[in-house]
Amino acid sequence: MRWLVGWSSAAAVPVTGEARTVHPVGAQLLWGDPDPLWAVGDWRPDEVRVVQAAPNTRLAVLGCCGASDEQLRAGLFTARGGALRHLTAWPGSYTAVAQVGRRLTIAGDLAGARPVFHTPWAGGTAYATAALPLADLIEAQLDIGHLAALLACPDAPEALGDGTPYAGVRRVPPGHALILRDGAREITAYEPTASLAVAAPQVEAAQAVDGVRDALVEAVRARLAAPRHAPETPEPDQGPVPGMGPAARRAARGAPAPGIGADLSGGSASSTLALLAAGLPGVPGTPFGHGTGAGERLLAVTFNDLASGASGGHARVGREAELERARSIAANPRLHHVVVTGGEEALPYADLDAMPLTDEPGPSLVVAERHRRRLAAGSADHLVGNGARQVLDGHPARLADLLMDRQRRRLLRPVAALAKSEGPSAHSLFVPFTVYRAARRLARTSYRDGVREAAARLLERRFDDGADGGGGGGGWDGSGGGGAAALNGSGPAGAVDASLAALAWCRPGPAARWLTGEALAEVSVRLQDAASRTAPVERPGERRARAALARHALDHRIFEQAAEVRSQRLHAPFLDNQVVRACRALPEALRVQPGARASVLRAVLAGAGIRDLPPGWGATSHASHAAAVRAGLRAAVGDLVALFDAPLLADAGLVEARVIRKALRAAAEGERLPLDGLAELASTELWLRRLLSRRGTCWAGSAAPRQRAVAGGVVPRPAL
Repeated sequence: MRWLVGWSSAAAVPVTGEARTVHPVGAQLLWGDPDPLWAVGDWRPDEVRVVQAAPNTRLAVLGCCGASDEQLRAGLFTARGGALRHLTAWPGSYTAVAQVGRRLTIAGDLAGARPVFHTPWAGGTAYATAALPLADLIEAQLDIGHLAALLACPDAPEALGDGTPYAGVRRVPPGHALILRDGAREITAYEPTASLAVAAPQVEAAQAVDGVRDALVEAVRARLAAPRHAPETPEPDQGPVPGMGPAARRAARGAPAPGIGADLSGGSASSTLALLAAGLPGVPGTPFGHGTGAGERLLAVTFNDLASGASGGHARVGREAELERARSIAANPRLHHVVVTGGEEALPYADLDAMPLTDEPGPSLVVAERHRRRLAAGSADHLVGNGARQVLDGHPARLADLLMDRQRRRLLRPVAALAKSEGPSAHSLFVPFTVYRAARRLARTSYRDGVREAAARLLERRFDDGADGGGGGGGWDGSGGGGAAALNGSGPAGAVDASLAALAWCRPGPAARWLTGEALAEVSVRLQDAASRTAPVERPGERRARAALARHALDHRIFEQAAEVRSQRLHAPFLDNQVVRACRALPEALRVQPGARASVLRAVLAGAGIRDLPPGWGATSHASHAAAVRAGLRAAVGDLVALFDAPLLADAGLVEARVIRKALRAAAEGERLPLDGLAELASTELWLRRLLSRRGTCWAGSAAPRQRAVAGGVVPRPAL
């Protein structure tokens, strides 16, 4: 795990005493007192850049940034005058820290994949890009209320607020910057917000698609222009092994290949990144000449699930079609194709004992080992398509935005696609009217009334409509309402239910039905407090889409930490600032059309000169993932039931162990339950156990904290 940490003291003189004798373990000092900054972890030399214009005027950029040193200096000068947005406009994914005198500015990203945290400390404010080091610094206990909100309403900023699982540690919202002056903190937005009363001027569809193309090309180009790296080899190669080539032996050791690689699942997002990376000009391979054989520029990795793919039905058909599309794309001579197979050992919930400690809990923890096997066969710099659905697709709540703009005719195609997903039945005839009525109700519901309605649903335990798991909604591609519906094993009928449930300002998550009444009551109080504050100047669809993106970006960050392979960097260009901005410029009327994501990415590839795509490219299939989750749950149900024999979540008063064990057994037997809700419960329980069993702390020095975060264990909350 890599992070940066620093603080701003209240004193106008160099820090003395306690703060001076505290420093993070294994840190690289970027600048010193009175407001020091450290980079901690295995940062590469090209990932840490510091430019200085004056003794106390400097800029640190950590991560993959496509700006030159001259551009960084220009950004520092503009930030000195208050133009913070310039610090977030360069290609790549990075964190920028600007120091102008005693003023520090730390800019978070738009999606939330590179968050910033802060906490009061030593009369000033400490900040970091990870919450756990700050929790260690102040010896924080767990925030049980935040864990309850994370399980009850995971994609509702009204319930989560700016909290973290650690009491006293706060998060800077996406699209905001933390400004520190002599220890005093201020959080300000650097991105303009559209008015709720007047719609922002819409960009023409063709112009918006061109913007997405340019942003994606620049994002991939920034990765290609960075120095190439060969992975470290702590263990020497043991020489020839019967039946294993060099690549197989390297993968067995868990070391990635040199150079650039990408996922090639057969889906539209990963295919777009792989083809762009293979077609853009640049130096192939590594500085040592690896990876240049036969003109190959990119290592493309495809995962073939043998365990869950053995089942019949739509899951097997859809997965075979994706594999065939991946093989067809891999026929490109610039691609070196590697297929990684996995059996029962690569199912979700496999090898949970090997799960590392991450900064926060997330549902991706239960599938980390599954993906680590695929990533170990990748490259030192590996492109993944995470985030494409969240930034490109139209959230179902955007239908209400169209009604607010009096664009009723734009609802015809998406509503017809939902009716078609129901199949030929009498019920499908009423789907268009039902969806239109739900969208009109949301358009006429105020923010306060919508949040209060969600609070009432929690108190009344009403979770019967749309048990789709809170996945943030899917795209209008004719295949359903998103991956969450498929996780329930609900088939096509779940698409309409998921879309109707998403047509709300706020809604309970998939795990809420298994929380105790006390936990739900506390989250309901949080929602009521949020409803009493000033309403945001956002439309319901736009706000729900931002919240879904923030939730996905958080889980992607946890996924990076849980599935981390030594000497490897995962790159998700769809979560870069300039890509998120370009995608937000897409007209809502374009977003909600069936197949919108595939058509936009097809236009992106066509603009880059890539037009020969395999038949069926852009089709979506979530059934294969649903089959894998259910198969993994069946295989690991014994271990999961044992995990909840005496769960820490029950000690904290959030769940009843007996109820969770019963739900796990029922889901393993095939009962229709929100499997992603069970995944959130299992991952949170595992995370708590890893957190309480850790040894040591992130800090050293004579005045370092004497105990690590939550060393006292989980303290049950009193009943309300």
